[in-house]
Amino acid sequence: MTHSPSGAGVIVATSGLPEHMRASLTWDCGAEMAAHTTVTKGSMPVYFTHPHSPWERGSNENANRILREYFPKGADITADPKYLAMVACDINDRPRKIHNWKKPSEIFAELVESDASTA
Repeated sequence: MTHSPSGAGVIVATSGLPEHMRASLTWDCGAEMAAHTTVTKGSMPVYFTHPHSPWERGSNENANRILREYFPKGADITADPKYLAMVACDINDRPRKIHNWKKPSEIFAELVESDASTA
């Protein structure tokens, strides 16, 4: 199955974020961002890393390692939104050393709340 993303999902998913969290999006050079101009016009500027330069996207590489626990390389990825939401919750509720053992969900909440307190 060929998937040609429109960028609408990224726009919808980020539209409720505070402005300081929508400054830009850095993406890998994959086909999944073919509609990057739609995202740039509708939400935020999109930048791309250089091909074959994984050090430019360290957090992405770490996320890929974690995602491989749920989706082994070569395995079909389900489109079941409930399963995908469960995986996202599992990953975002996993404490990280880089965040002084806070969960990404906690860091995210702090960033959103910091915007609300300065408004």
